[in-house]
Amino acid sequence: MPLPAIGAQARLTVFAPRLQALMRDHLGQEVFRLDANTVGVAGPALSDSILKARPATEFERPTFKPLHGRSIVRAMALKQMQAIGRDVRAALKQPVPKHVDLSGPWPHVGHVYLRDLLLSNDPPRLRFLMNRILELTPKLTWAVIGVGALRPFKLRPGASEIASFSADATTYEERRYAMGLYRRTAAPVCFTISTLVANALWLGAPFDDRMSNRNILYEALRLLPPSWNILRNASPEYPALDERIRPDDDILVLPLLSHRDPALWDDPEAFRPERWDHLDPDDHAGYLPFGHASERCWGRYMVMPLAEMLLDIVRSSGLTISPRQTQVDVPLAGLLGVSEVKLDRA
Repeated sequence: MPLPAIGAQARLTVFAPRLQALMRDHLGQEVFRLDANTVGVAGPALSDSILKARPATEFERPTFKPLHGRSIVRAMALKQMQAIGRDVRAALKQPVPKHVDLSGPWPHVGHVYLRDLLLSNDPPRLRFLMNRILELTPKLTWAVIGVGALRPFKLRPGASEIASFSADATTYEERRYAMGLYRRTAAPVCFTISTLVANALWLGAPFDDRMSNRNILYEALRLLPPSWNILRNASPEYPALDERIRPDDDILVLPLLSHRDPALWDDPEAFRPERWDHLDPDDHAGYLPFGHASERCWGRYMVMPLAEMLLDIVRSSGLTISPRQTQVDVPLAGLLGVSEVKLDRA
């Protein structure tokens, strides 16, 4: 199911086969069986009931799942998010460089810019944990962490607050754990924002000068939600909500589908940022880019301001999608986004 995007010329967004099959076979359905023990849910009322039936377990949380077999307690997760939040606020206060070059392949270029904006004064061993190559396999990530944790850290002035947890660790195992948390906390910020901006550029650039960055991003989040599914493992609360859900069924709530449901959206396949002039992103049925109202992603208040800033830099610098690129793939991954978009000087 190639998706045409609005832009200077026709562009095609080609989803991975599994994502294409979901949209082809189940768009507009409330609940459906995906396999013997998994039910898909896309209806807004049932999605709402499921997500507020109980809190997410530690294995269902997208960022703070157990780390190398060790639980991340809520208090520690909160401290991590508060620290990176202060780093983000400090970064947003910095003046935007006048001659920053963000041309090249996105989301990689945006990711590197954000890494340097937030973490430029951190030790190289920590900054390397932002490298996208570590996405290839957890074994590679833990090999890098294992080597990096051999020596204590000394932070120089201007280091991020999130780096302080690694610097405070006094033993090898504590440093190893702290470095894992550093990556778990900081990398998703850079990954998510750079991917979101790349998605927005591909789907809609060039934009009307009067269109707000926020509306553009809300619409990109609709068509390419960062988390295309929200997992809930089998739980006794769910069969009581719908007889089609069995006691041993895991559930995938699917924003990928509810964000395109013709019953919920006018012209659902079109990229129309202006729709957000009259819609409330916190209260529109089926719109779950940052999770459910009962358990919103803690990072949303970092993602939107940084993404608006980054998109504003791109729009004001005269960059445009390369006219030679007419198609992009959206792979099957935890973070839904375009594989690579090339930005050129106009």
